[in-house]
Amino acid sequence: MTWRERIAAYHDVYRLVWPLALGMANNAVMQFVDRVFLSNESTASLEAVLPASMLALLFVGFFQSVVAYSGTFVAQYYGAGVEDGCRTSYRAGLFLSVIFGAVLLCLVPLGNLVFDFVGHSPEVLEREKTYYSITVAGGFAMCGMMAASGYFTGRGKTRLVFWVNLLGNVLNILFDYLFIFGFDTGVPGLRLKPCGIAGAAWATIIAQIVQMLALNAIALKETMHMRKALPEEPQCRDGIGQLMVKILRYGIPSGVQSMLNILSFVIFVFLTGKVGDLAFAVSNAAFTVNYLLIAPIEGIAIGAGVLVGQHQGAGDSQGAFQSGNRAIVLGELYVIVATTLVLVFNRELLMMFAGGVPPAEQEAFLSLGFQLFVLMVLWQYCDVADVILSGALKGAGDTRFVMVWMFIMAFPFWMPILFVTYWLHPTMVALWSTMVVYVFVFFVGTWIRWTKGPWRKIRLIA
Repeated sequence: MTWRERIAAYHDVYRLVWPLALGMANNAVMQFVDRVFLSNESTASLEAVLPASMLALLFVGFFQSVVAYSGTFVAQYYGAGVEDGCRTSYRAGLFLSVIFGAVLLCLVPLGNLVFDFVGHSPEVLEREKTYYSITVAGGFAMCGMMAASGYFTGRGKTRLVFWVNLLGNVLNILFDYLFIFGFDTGVPGLRLKPCGIAGAAWATIIAQIVQMLALNAIALKETMHMRKALPEEPQCRDGIGQLMVKILRYGIPSGVQSMLNILSFVIFVFLTGKVGDLAFAVSNAAFTVNYLLIAPIEGIAIGAGVLVGQHQGAGDSQGAFQSGNRAIVLGELYVIVATTLVLVFNRELLMMFAGGVPPAEQEAFLSLGFQLFVLMVLWQYCDVADVILSGALKGAGDTRFVMVWMFIMAFPFWMPILFVTYWLHPTMVALWSTMVVYVFVFFVGTWIRWTKGPWRKIRLIA
């Protein structure tokens, strides 16, 4: 392959993944602004939002990951040229999202019991329960949104998903400010009272509902139009019920992998909460910046899964392998630039979260934050490759390996190291250092699986 052909090949990958990367970056910016607002509302809200959001994501993330796997079937049917399979996969995902939305309502009390068991300070505990309850009860919106976005991303229409995502995030930031701090219109009876952390949760849910309705309205209109316009196209051999079963078969391991990943991180966050209030606030701030860095990579991982799925659907495993590798190169180039900027502007980033910190403690806040940023940069390069490769393996249908490897690495490997470190040397820097070891070993195993290639033989569709 000549250098011109290589550039063209990378451009094809870039053209598909950049809207997904920017869309996930939008989500990260939204959370970043959300937590900056909350840090200025109170330090207790900043301490509460990360454990509350992570526990909510533990449940919502599982169901949204299962629904999102309908997009892998869309990608494979699209690669095979079976449009009817794309439509049926989308509708199967939509039916599952309705069922999962009802199940999430039943999980609100369970999460509140978890917070009672962990036993953070009463001020933080109340805020954790509030944010968690609203977010999980509104989880139906995220599931419904995943069904529609999976349909469009599987067909390569990533720009549409980006623009709808951008609309939702702009609304979220606007509502964040209004609901967290309140708004006085100057007209008697029209003053919006400050809602604090509850306002942040409601702003997120309202924005997600807007995105869900917009994407599904477009998807339903397009699928009905396609059925009328192409009556003699190749037909999907599976009905909606059969595809729902297939999505569950391959999507549940994907959801469990997401759940295990979040669960291990939730344990990490709860453990760091016992180190001290200031250190915990610094850790939460640093992880918010970390998500700002890794979010575009999650978008690239989704794009890698789409490309691998399309090539696998077309019977081109070598093309799938090359697309996954090119996605890794793009991700590593991004992280070189992003981590450099974080280290250069570390004080400016951290000061955004120091609004509720007493002046006498701000220097300690900034010093610890810089140390955590250095550790974060160390694991980023392996984490980027691992996230993208996991997305590529999911696109090929190798979800069981991704699930099993996540379990092995998170619990038999990382958790013992983490708890021993907490017992021997309970500092935030020591606990964060365990993450560097965990991510590196995790990457090695995922890379071996990707290069050996057992996923090449998996067939999701007939």
